[in-house]
Amino acid sequence: MEFVVAKEKDLERMCEITKMAKNQLKKMGLDQWQKGYPSREVWIQDIEDGCAYLAVEDGQILGVFAFQTTPDVSYGEINGKWLTDGAYASMHRVCVADESKGRGVAGKMFAQGFLMAGELGFPAVRIDTHPGNIPMQRALEKAGFLACGEIHLKGGCEDGDLRIGFEKIL
Repeated sequence: MEFVVAKEKDLERMCEITKMAKNQLKKMGLDQWQKGYPSREVWIQDIEDGCAYLAVEDGQILGVFAFQTTPDVSYGEINGKWLTDGAYASMHRVCVADESKGRGVAGKMFAQGFLMAGELGFPAVRIDTHPGNIPMQRALEKAGFLACGEIHLKGGCEDGDLRIGFEKIL
């Protein structure tokens, strides 16, 4: 599996995979990603910013994620405690195509995020998920993330929504 920066030509497949993830969350009875986020416009901005990445195997896009190196405003306050203070990278919008689930794609995407963060000198990677998203929580813990506490999203259509913040020290 290789990881490449997403280009405009990849947008349709990225949106398709995102729709699969939204449908899975809906079937689980969760409100996560049910209010219009992540949208096509969010992915377009990520592509323009160069922070959208694809997990590709045999020419097929199996998964997508955003990797960011600027502080996330939602991580400024936590009911709990982050493992580190200061700089961190973050991963967002982690999605795996339905037909690729169970093949370790998410774990490989997390490992890639850790590699990129380490190469850039970040001491840790942060991420968040819905309290009811047990499959993602298991994937995060398997990848070495630790739950640090509760956060509330700031901005956008999910403003104020509760999430669990996770961090992995590199």
